[in-house]
Amino acid sequence: MKLSDLDANALAAIKTIRWDRIIEKHEGPENWASVLEWYDPEFMMIEGRAVLLPVERSHHDNITILRTIWSEDGNSLTLFLKDTTYGDDWFMSGYMAVCDRIPNQDFYLAILYHEWFIIEPLNISTNS
Repeated sequence: MKLSDLDANALAAIKTIRWDRIIEKHEGPENWASVLEWYDPEFMMIEGRAVLLPVERSHHDNITILRTIWSEDGNSLTLFLKDTTYGDDWFMSGYMAVCDRIPNQDFYLAILYHEWFIIEPLNISTNS
């Protein structure tokens, strides 16, 4: 799926949605109309589903999905990701996003995008 494939109604729906961010000490809320105007975003396919994050498409090759958490009804997605576009230190490359499926559409849109210090998963053993 590509943004250029969307009809006018889908694009209009995206533009009305606000999203929250804390990136480089700049806080939201922001609106998707600005992202579409000033950035060059594009859908990413994540586990077979189209997801739009407020990042330039040029970042996509530098993004690694670390963890996905889907809601039980499949309408929300929480992502933990690493974007090494500007470096790969644990304190500057981690992000988390919460994305919702847009009603009557077949894609997900970020409603929250925050910096996140990458925390390694716990190694939990069931053996005592």
